[in-house]
Amino acid sequence: MKVHILDDWLDTLRSLPCYAKLAQHDVTVWTDHEPDPIALAARVQEAEALVLFRERTQIGADLLGRLPQLKLISQRSVYPHIDVPACTANDVLLCSNMHSDTPSYAAAEMTLALILASYRQIPQQVASIRAGQWQMGVGRTLRGRILGLYGYGRIARAVAIYAKAIGLNVQFWGSEDGRARAQADGETVAASRADFFASSDIVSLHVRLKPSTRGLITADDLVAMHPRSLLVNTSRSGLIDPGALEAEIAKGRIHAAVDVFDDEPLRDTAHPLLTHPNVLPTPHIGYVTEDEFDLQFSDIFDQINAYSAGAPIHMINPEVHHF
Repeated sequence: MKVHILDDWLDTLRSLPCYAKLAQHDVTVWTDHEPDPIALAARVQEAEALVLFRERTQIGADLLGRLPQLKLISQRSVYPHIDVPACTANDVLLCSNMHSDTPSYAAAEMTLALILASYRQIPQQVASIRAGQWQMGVGRTLRGRILGLYGYGRIARAVAIYAKAIGLNVQFWGSEDGRARAQADGETVAASRADFFASSDIVSLHVRLKPSTRGLITADDLVAMHPRSLLVNTSRSGLIDPGALEAEIAKGRIHAAVDVFDDEPLRDTAHPLLTHPNVLPTPHIGYVTEDEFDLQFSDIFDQINAYSAGAPIHMINPEVHHF
């Protein structure tokens, strides 16, 4: 098959063991991002299969209608960036392994790394010693502080294990179902939403972005956080009400560590989340490790080979399967 891989920005996949699974296919790797569907369609006009890097490219009817050769989209995990009815209308099969029992340990590790780096001022201290100025400030110890995890999914539970290992006290909040599962598992659940934000020294978001969770974290939630508390977001920026975090950060009262942004890749160096000293920003690298990529794309490439062999797996819209 003619396989086109989108958005492999650092040209990583060709160096991973899983890439050998595509040996029997004609593969094109695109290492930049093309957001315009018309321009993108011109690039991948001959593609029979598209491979996606998570949610880096939106797949809609305007793109799919311009790709008459396309038969398969292969990716992993949730697919809010894909118009599934448009795939079906254009006779394109979407395959996506939902990996129901496997959290992204890379994302959980990144969450802990951001917390540690923020509390110990690691980026600022590195900059200081490189500038010949030795120490620039005094950090804070995590042991004994309260980490509030919003959400009770696979990544949040992995973060909780790491956090407890270094002496953080962990409490949860989230949907009614999530809180019930946390309590059933013997975890601490805050007395109320207001208490969760007011009592947590650190709040970390671990919720999937979907219509019902967009804007879930409000300006009032952020106002309720106590001075010098830290908000961590390695999930999706859309979980926070537009502009609410920027407005609260501008007051200089709370801190934030963010790995996700409304517009990605973010190139605006004047963006307040990049310029404010209370914010530690990283360029959506939560799941970006060689190990995680090899795990994810091994599944993705298996889906291509299964389709090519006439026995597709992990079908999201099986009604277009004509074998």
